[in-house]
Amino acid sequence: MATPVVTKTAWKLQEIVAHASNVSSLVLGKASGRLLATGGDDCRVNLWSINKPNCIMSLTGHTSPVESVRLNTPEELIVAGSQSGSIRVWDLEAAKILRTLMGHKANICSLDFHPYGEFVASGSQDTNIKLWDIRRKGCVFRYRGHSQAVRCLRFSPDGKWLASAADDHTVKLWDLTAGKMMSEFPGHTGPVNVVEFHPNEYLLASGSSDRTIRFWDLEKFQVVSCIEGEPGPVRSVLFNPDGCCLYSGCQDSLRVYGWEPERCFDVVLVNWGKVADLAICNDQLIGVAFSQSNVSSYVVDLTRVTRTGTVAQDPVQDSQPLAQLPPNPSAPLRRIYERPSTTCSKPQRVKRNSESERRSPSSEDDRDERESRAEIQNAEDYNEIFQPKNSISRTPPRISEPFPAPPEDDTATAKEAAKEAAKPGSAVDVQFPVPNLEVLARPPVVTSTPIPKAEPAIIPAARNEPIGLKASDFLPAVKIPQQAELVDEDAMSQIRKGHDTMCVVLTSRHKNLDTVRAVWTTGDIKTSVDSAVAINDLSVVVDLLNIVNQKASLWKLDLCTTVLPQIEKLLQSKYESYVQTGCTSLKLILQRFLPLITDIMAAPPSVGVDISREERLHKCRLCYKQLRSISGLVKSKSGLSGRHGSAFRELHLLMASLD
Repeated sequence: MATPVVTKTAWKLQEIVAHASNVSSLVLGKASGRLLATGGDDCRVNLWSINKPNCIMSLTGHTSPVESVRLNTPEELIVAGSQSGSIRVWDLEAAKILRTLMGHKANICSLDFHPYGEFVASGSQDTNIKLWDIRRKGCVFRYRGHSQAVRCLRFSPDGKWLASAADDHTVKLWDLTAGKMMSEFPGHTGPVNVVEFHPNEYLLASGSSDRTIRFWDLEKFQVVSCIEGEPGPVRSVLFNPDGCCLYSGCQDSLRVYGWEPERCFDVVLVNWGKVADLAICNDQLIGVAFSQSNVSSYVVDLTRVTRTGTVAQDPVQDSQPLAQLPPNPSAPLRRIYERPSTTCSKPQRVKRNSESERRSPSSEDDRDERESRAEIQNAEDYNEIFQPKNSISRTPPRISEPFPAPPEDDTATAKEAAKEAAKPGSAVDVQFPVPNLEVLARPPVVTSTPIPKAEPAIIPAARNEPIGLKASDFLPAVKIPQQAELVDEDAMSQIRKGHDTMCVVLTSRHKNLDTVRAVWTTGDIKTSVDSAVAINDLSVVVDLLNIVNQKASLWKLDLCTTVLPQIEKLLQSKYESYVQTGCTSLKLILQRFLPLITDIMAAPPSVGVDISREERLHKCRLCYKQLRSISGLVKSKSGLSGRHGSAFRELHLLMASLD
């Protein structure tokens, strides 16, 4: 009788030299687990098929190292962000550049595609998060709240929320249609490197350099549990598609966790180093890691990962493989995401009919676009993966048979395998379905030569407010060309109205500033400020204070009596620049005049009549009364997060003597 071959639970699949210089980022396609994208210091983005040695396609155009890459769910589009802050979107099936997005002022640290709408989110070292419409609108909103680099972004499975993780030790949840932060999750004591939504329930996982994984309830907005004792910083986590467990890629192992209560189901030894991304396909977990110019891929057989583990001091003795558990072993403890039943088409090119919309062919932006290429390196693999057999269906090589395991050749893993008695399981019930491709219009079959591309628009990030975002924008929708044209006409009409209004506002502001400047030239600072206040235009007051704040010697006690009521208005403004100017002016007044005010008010009354002292005492009492009025506002805002929160906390400390 032949002896059966014992195979490994985890093994290294291959190692490739991915770039001519160091690899700086990589990502796996989550739908197939077979497509790999890498970004390098050579400013290129390269596409690979897992377990094949040759590069499929090389994307060029970036002029600085590629810091972040992301594939959309159907693996048709890829977005890459660079060290300089530029973002490029390529259409992989058409082999051409689709969009260039400019606006961030520092490295792009994180990217994600919206699961249904035609949007991309980007997080940067400049602390900003931007939401881009990759069809035509450019940057539709900027989310501000983090104080350090944004390391990870993830859209919720229903496409309504965006989660962000940053070096400031916080996780934030943003409502896309409202354009504001829903909740902040503090608790980590180190930079947060990764966040992931549960595929079904209102649950969020976050992994940090503090070596913990935290689970957050998105209904109650509170922590569910915390996994401690990770052997190193948590860089990569992934929920099982049916949501039964969470996988964490540690330095030398794969760890499998539950969270209610927190427990470790299994630990599989995998010497993959700093694993950068994980994906699941055919009951196999694929992990990829990079070191210098090399990229390595690894496989873990999930049919051999069991539910054996401990819950506090209560042992769990269920050796059934996780991959073989029923799809829904129990009723969910939280609300379930409601996903749309249809999918939207790929972003379409924007037709520019107006001559005024065309840019000069000699412009630097056009030259930059012409230098962006999608170079097919391996025509056979490219045609197999990206080219459809007909107009409505694609060949399915990316969801093929599992990777075969090599024969067992080391004693330690043989002992581990000997403990395994489970039979191979059925495929995991994937909860993120691949979009229905039958509703999409496909381009005709192309040869290995890249298709000549039209010149896409470079879209500046000029908008910081929502421009009519609706819930329907984040759901699949079928739009006919006539409707799109009407939308464009309406948008242009709104822009013209806004332009006319802005011209009137700026003309009025210029006239008011001329009036104040005429008084300023006389050298009477107090009268200049009085005239600015009398105009009753807060923007003029802000402009004047920004000048006065530059020279502390200009400040006098009688100037404070005029400025303090204006500062109270500035601190309550919805404009960030107004609040910042108000904080700067108030800090200057507190540092220079608060000790003087308190000393004069505490001094014993003088003997006889001293008019100058009485006037000074009157000004001090007036300032004191105004500062007391402002102190309540400062105290209420000292609990805010971010830069303004720290500024208000500092002011609150400076005003402590008022109490």
